[in-house]
Amino acid sequence: MATSLDLQEQEQVDALKAFWKQYGNLITWVLTLALAAFAAWNGWQWYERDQAAKAGAIYDELDRAVQAGDAQRAARAFGDLRDRHAGSTFAAHGALLVAKLQADEGQADAARASLAWVVGEAGDEALRAVARLRLAGLLIEAGDHGAALEHLAAIGDPAFAPLAADRRGDALMAQGKAAEARTAWEAAWAGMDERLDYRRLVEAKLAAIGAAPAASAPPAAEGAAR
Repeated sequence: MATSLDLQEQEQVDALKAFWKQYGNLITWVLTLALAAFAAWNGWQWYERDQAAKAGAIYDELDRAVQAGDAQRAARAFGDLRDRHAGSTFAAHGALLVAKLQADEGQADAARASLAWVVGEAGDEALRAVARLRLAGLLIEAGDHGAALEHLAAIGDPAFAPLAADRRGDALMAQGKAAEARTAWEAAWAGMDERLDYRRLVEAKLAAIGAAPAASAPPAAEGAAR
């Protein structure tokens, strides 16, 4: 009986040796690659967290500069974000922040450049749409109505369609195209939630050209009765 068990054990050992001889290298490589992939994934996660923390620290510095109204320091902080963390959301948000401060400080060229960077580099479509809207406003102020309309036409996110239509109306009115401006403003007014304060601004623009929306105009019958 003992001899029989010894033979069975020897057969198992021999089979294991044969299996390992045939597949041992493959198993070793598979395990090595799996461990390397796991280590690389952990390393990448650490790198991402580290980069996000660094980008966040620079963004905080930029935000403090904006709150202090220091356009020069804010521009330097944005430059650091752009150069070191261009692909981060922090960089795009930082560009929008610094552009607003630059515009408020009368640095129109710098503000347009900051917004143009968002348009060209930001990975988030909504952030690009916001940048295009603000850039179109600055271009209208600068008299470059054609470029403003091009940026507005490039906004593809439906959520921004009413705002783009309103800004398009501004550009068209600045070009003396009152009828087309009215159409754009009417589209903007119709597309906005009636609870939005912004909608009343669009309504005021329509009223100024004698095209107040019917919903906001006083009923003729009620006026006659009084």
